[in-house]
Amino acid sequence: MPVDFTKHFVPVPTEFKLRNNTRCSWKLTVKLINDRVTLDQGWATYAAIHQIKISYMVMFKLLTPDTLKVIIFDDDDIEVVNKSGKHDEAFAARD
Repeated sequence: MPVDFTKHFVPVPTEFKLRNNTRCSWKLTVKLINDRVTLDQGWATYAAIHQIKISYMVMFKLLTPDTLKVIIFDDDDIEVVNKSGKHDEAFAARD
């Protein structure tokens, strides 16, 4: 995450909830590396389940100090809609 984006966190939490366009939530941890916040445990599984590819654009919107809305766009700039039924219960956090 860019440094300018992380200025909105006081302090940066170590765990976030990602909320997608189907209102499903996903827990992951973050860590600070070289003064940058990086997505850590849970992100690789989230990206795999949502089939995020290198060419996709992923946008994050801060909803609360520990919740980010995730919007995924495919190669054709169309928003990707994923149902939460595929989520591993070990990582999913239902509201």
